[in-house]
Amino acid sequence: MQPPAPGSEKAAVEALMAASRAFVGLAARSLADLDAEVTLPQFRALVVLATRGPQRAVDISAELQVAPSTGTRMCDRLVRKGLVRRIRSTSDRRVVRLRLTPAGRALVQDVIGRRRAELSRIVAATSAYWQPAVTEALAAFATAAGEVPGQEWWLGFTAPESSAEDEG
Repeated sequence: MQPPAPGSEKAAVEALMAASRAFVGLAARSLADLDAEVTLPQFRALVVLATRGPQRAVDISAELQVAPSTGTRMCDRLVRKGLVRRIRSTSDRRVVRLRLTPAGRALVQDVIGRRRAELSRIVAATSAYWQPAVTEALAAFATAAGEVPGQEWWLGFTAPESSAEDEG
């Protein structure tokens, strides 16, 4: 089979497939190095909470595109690990949201920091290829995939803890 022509959509898809395998490997290594006993799907749930703030388990399930029962079990495990806590609305006691604990926030920060350092190393090793068009294309790709810009989701780490009453 002949490789796709450079500049074609097929070539772009193949390059992104290879890059996505590298990104998954990088993410897995960043987690494994911490001995936190957190799976990649659980880490994704923590990132949803870091990105979007307190959420209901059903909202996390929808974001991760898993069945609500799967999302609930995942969140239960994160609560048992002390990375997430449940908060009830004072205006409607039926509403239960999940929020990162300081330990959960620290874990996400640590993993993201490790990933950023590894990506910085890789970018430095491939600096000749990082033209503005490449960076713009990756940013557009992330936006089209529904990713929140880094500067926006990092705000979740510095925002003051709100009371359960604010969560209703």
